[in-house]
Amino acid sequence: MEHEVQTEIHTSLLEKRQHLSEWLQEPPEKRQVQLGPAPEASVQAHMAQIDTAVQKEAEGTLGICTICHDPVDAELLHMDYTRDVCLGHFTPDELRNLEMELELAQTVQRSLLPQEVPDTPLLETAAFTRPAQIVSGDYFDFFHFSGGAHGLAVGDVAGHGVSASLHMASLQAILRTLAPASQDPAEVVAHVNRLLIHNVGFATFASLFLASFDPSAQTLTYCNAGHNPPLVLRGADGDGAFWLNPTGAAVGLVETVAFQAETVRLQPGDVLLLYTDGVPEAINGQEEMFGYERLAQALRTWGGAPARDMIRGIRQELERFTQGAPQADDITLVVCRIAG
Repeated sequence: MEHEVQTEIHTSLLEKRQHLSEWLQEPPEKRQVQLGPAPEASVQAHMAQIDTAVQKEAEGTLGICTICHDPVDAELLHMDYTRDVCLGHFTPDELRNLEMELELAQTVQRSLLPQEVPDTPLLETAAFTRPAQIVSGDYFDFFHFSGGAHGLAVGDVAGHGVSASLHMASLQAILRTLAPASQDPAEVVAHVNRLLIHNVGFATFASLFLASFDPSAQTLTYCNAGHNPPLVLRGADGDGAFWLNPTGAAVGLVETVAFQAETVRLQPGDVLLLYTDGVPEAINGQEEMFGYERLAQALRTWGGAPARDMIRGIRQELERFTQGAPQADDITLVVCRIAG
C-alpha cells in the first residue's frame, strides 16, 4: 500500500477500536439499547476483525490480493479495509455492484442537504436540535420512500464535535440516496451498515431510527438500529402509550447483524416522539438523570398541544429539571402528531 493510504487506514482502525473500547465501558442498560437484539459478543467479533486488520497492516499483508498477490486498489480499501481481492478478479456481477457502491461512496462525501419539516395535513411535525458544542453528532431528517411514504430519521453518531458532525453528514447523504429507491426501512439500514461497517472514512458507529409512515393506511413501519426507543402516545390522555424498542444493533457497531422492521398502526391524535440520548441522560445539579419516565410524563403533560408547543413544553420540563447545569450531550427532539 502507498504510505498515505496505509497511514489513513491505520489511524481509522485505531480510532474505531478506541470508540468500541469506550463503548464497552458504558452502563449495561445503554449498551443493551444500542445492541438491540444482537449479542455483545458481536461487538467482540467486530473488534477482532479490526485487530486482524491492524496485524495485517503491521505485517504488510493488508490489502494484498489473495489470488494474484498484487495490491488491492486503494479506492476499494477505503470502502472496505477487509477487501482481499483486486478488481482484475471480480466477476461481472461483482463489478456492477461495485459501480453502484462507488457512486454511493461519492455521495457520502457530499455536504449536508437542507432539512425541511414535512408540510402535509396528515402529519403535524416539529423538531428541535441543540449541540453540546459548536456542531452536533445528532441527526434528524425527513424524506420520501419509494411509493411516496413519508420518511422519518433520527440518529446519534458516537462522539461529539466536528468529527461526529462529519460522520453525521455522511449518514444523511447515504440515507437520502437509498430511501427513495426502497420501501423497507430495514433494507435501507442494512445497506447503510454494509457501506459503513468497514469504511475507512467512518471510524465510529451510530444509532439510527428510520421509519416510513403510510398516511393512507396510517401505519408506521420502522427499523430501530440501537437507538433510544421512541414513544408513541395513544391519544392526548396517554392511554396505551408504548415504546418502539430496538430491532437491530447500531450501525457500524457489530460485525454480523440482522435488521428487522416492525409495523404499528397509528390513530388520529396519536403522537410520536423521537429524541436522542442527550434528553433522557441530561443531568441536574444532584447528578440525577432526567430519565425515560420524566420524558414520558412531559409528553403526557403537553400531548394535547400543537407539535411546536409540545417541543417547547418538553424543553421547559428539561430545563426546569437540569436547573442550569451545563449541557453534556447533543439534544434532538422530533414530534409528529397524526391528524384527525
